[in-house]
Amino acid sequence: MKSRWPSPIDAKSLRKRFERSEPVSFGVEEEIMVLDPRTLDLSPCGPMILEGLDARFKPELPLAHVEIATNPHSSLATLAGELAECRRILAAHAGDTARFAVAGVHPFAARLGEINVGERYNRMLAEYGDVLRQQLVCGLHVHVGLGGADQVLAVYNAMRSYLPELGALGANAPIHCGRDTTLASVRPLISGLLPRQGMPPPLSSWQEYADHLNWGKSAHRLGRPTEWWWELRPHAGLGTLEIRVPDAQTTAEDALAVATVAVGTAVWLARRYDAADLPAPVETWRINENRWSGLRHGMEGTLIDLESGVRRPARERIGWLMEAVGPVVEELKGSTYLRRARTLADRNGAELQRELFAAEGPHVLTRWLAEQFAPAL
Repeated sequence: MKSRWPSPIDAKSLRKRFERSEPVSFGVEEEIMVLDPRTLDLSPCGPMILEGLDARFKPELPLAHVEIATNPHSSLATLAGELAECRRILAAHAGDTARFAVAGVHPFAARLGEINVGERYNRMLAEYGDVLRQQLVCGLHVHVGLGGADQVLAVYNAMRSYLPELGALGANAPIHCGRDTTLASVRPLISGLLPRQGMPPPLSSWQEYADHLNWGKSAHRLGRPTEWWWELRPHAGLGTLEIRVPDAQTTAEDALAVATVAVGTAVWLARRYDAADLPAPVETWRINENRWSGLRHGMEGTLIDLESGVRRPARERIGWLMEAVGPVVEELKGSTYLRRARTLADRNGAELQRELFAAEGPHVLTRWLAEQFAPAL
């Protein structure tokens, strides 16, 4: 859906965007920090860095961030190849002008940053003020194209229950403004200063989704449909299910590992829908109990069975999920990245960052993040 709204959005046209006959496909959007090559602080030169690059490289809300958006793929192996290639292209294109690093937040940058310019950004800045300038956060967004509108809606409702697992596995933002936040990821709390963040509501029908978007437009709360910013959403413009809960990952390998679990979970749930094996949507507050554990403790936390209330170690719960999606991932040529995801479950980005920060401080940590961006260069 383009930035200009159709008037109004109707359920029939919305459904049509998600009807497809081609095989499952997937891609990622990776938000990236632009660093001053000398100080390693955030550098507000993102738009300048992008000049001359192709459409896969995009500006972001903060001037000191850019985004890589891959093409859709039907193989996790080919997706991995494109993401690694895009990182190499971006680093080579910038040369000595900038360096890049990927994590949920910058370890020592100031709390407020400069915002990009343009009609949309100006409107948002007028509405949200310094809350918008605090959004110096980077996420890994995974898009999955499934087999039809009814299947997408059912998987959306079921996928909500697994967002805390993906958030815990992908937690990569413990150090912010030069201090240990004591969180595995501070990014969701910073994002949550804006509305329409966090755990999304269940949707009973495409009509309900259309009604939500039209209400947001009429109330002047949504400037465009994509400002429905939840950690999971049907992306009407692309006709995909967009999983937005993981932090951006420091290495391309780790990004593919987290994306593999996300894609595998979505396709596994789609297969369960086809077999009439999906449960009813779970109450949002129950899922939020697990969401809090994921962002607070990451892989060291506990996750609660959403039906029985039984607590299990996060590593055990995520290990179970990776076993469940394993056959689907193998079909999608992602077994290598699932093995990496199992390694992350033992020691993820948040734990690595916290250890390095404790030993060496935020500047050495930031240098290490930059060195991991495209190490083959």
